Amino acid sequence: MAKRILVVEDNDLNRKLFCDVLRSQGYAVEPVADGNLALHRAREFVPNLIIMDIQLAAVSGLDLIEESRRDPVLRQIPVLAVTAYAGKGDEERIRDAGAEGYLSKPVSIGPFMAAVRGMLERA
Repeated sequence: MAKRILVVEDNDLNRKLFCDVLRSQGYAVEPVADGNLALHRAREFVPNLIIMDIQLAAVSGLDLIEESRRDPVLRQIPVLAVTAYAGKGDEERIRDAGAEGYLSKPVSIGPFMAAVRGMLERA
């Protein structure tokens, strides 16, 4: 059975790129453009991994990660944070919120897939 990945990304091009690449590698992918729907969709889809944009239009990805860690259904699902923020201390803040992985944009496909595979192997 294919591993399931929820992609929370409000940028249409990034979301399509992530989903297309993941599907080409055999993963079952559920895209979410609206951060407000992310955790509800995660509870329905029950992914093996959540890829979370940090800078979403309606809600902070950091807040969603923290909320997912308090949710009994979602707390065990690893989160790979993807963000355009790559300033000093950002990775530490994101990991402190509960993300197990971190990539800064722009994302190259090789490191992206290596991070996804690594996190799924540990999950």
